[in-house]
Amino acid sequence: MDTKSTILVTGGAGYIGSHAVLALQESGYNVIILDNLSEGHPDLVKDVLQVELIVGDTNDRLILDEIFARHDIAAVMHFAAYVAVGESVTNPDRYYRNNVVGTLTLLEAMIAANVKKFVFSSTCAIYGISQQIPMMENYPQDPLSPYAVSKAMIERILQDFDKAYNLRYVAFRYFNASGANPQGRLGEDHHPETHLIPLALLTALKIQKSLSIFGVDYDTPDGTAIRDYIHVDDLASAHVLGLGYLLDGGKSDVFNLGNGNGFSVHEVIETVKKVTQIDFPVQERDRRPGDPPILVGSSQKARNTLGWKPKYSDLETIVNHAWYWHQKRHGNMDK
Repeated sequence: MDTKSTILVTGGAGYIGSHAVLALQESGYNVIILDNLSEGHPDLVKDVLQVELIVGDTNDRLILDEIFARHDIAAVMHFAAYVAVGESVTNPDRYYRNNVVGTLTLLEAMIAANVKKFVFSSTCAIYGISQQIPMMENYPQDPLSPYAVSKAMIERILQDFDKAYNLRYVAFRYFNASGANPQGRLGEDHHPETHLIPLALLTALKIQKSLSIFGVDYDTPDGTAIRDYIHVDDLASAHVLGLGYLLDGGKSDVFNLGNGNGFSVHEVIETVKKVTQIDFPVQERDRRPGDPPILVGSSQKARNTLGWKPKYSDLETIVNHAWYWHQKRHGNMDK
């Protein structure tokens, strides 16, 4: 494998994408980022990643054609997606246009340029409410939100592109991405923020007044939803392994990425309070549409096929890394 291959990373200025870019660099790849900066952070690309950033959208075929013409791209990692489940319910047009049409435009440009290796950021949300935990890759799909439907649609498109155009892909269905680079170089910073751990940390920092819990009447031990939290660095390492698998001739496949155990909303909040040593107010609210009660997955297939070994599976470690980042980004620590 040529470790100096050039990889196009869409959404590489965002949370998971930026960590993947860093992991690619550390593995010897050259990286180009395409990001429309609706969610991404150009300061982190400039100060930390220091790679070429092309500001543009995956719906813009002209920009895509120019990138593929100007660079010898070996593969594409695709993170450019909107990810807020609640917003997708109230504004599905935005999700289908960006997540589905944007990806289709990107794939068409790839085929035209004869670039046929694709690593896709999918989601465990495509399973919906599973009757069996942990979830396996072959479980039935019943996506509950337009966001989840958009990801399921892309997976189907990828299957068809594999058959028709020999496009080889790896789709990673991950559970709750969390944590931050252990050295505090990168981390989560959405506007607005919708994820539990950063919201709890922002509340601890008094940047927001209180933390809302959506649903306390689920059929779970403490009534709150249970999720499988996976460290963003572990996600990034899986993407590099998936890329290597494809470049070495691997066939198209899908993999769950999770820790295989779940934590309730209440458990996460208590862990955040323990790590920060700060108490903060919590408000109970109604369930959000499209939120399953339990999402926990088996990542045994990724471990067996790709040799993936998560480093940071402990919830307290995940919160510790996120807390360090949030203090640097939003608190009073030295930048």
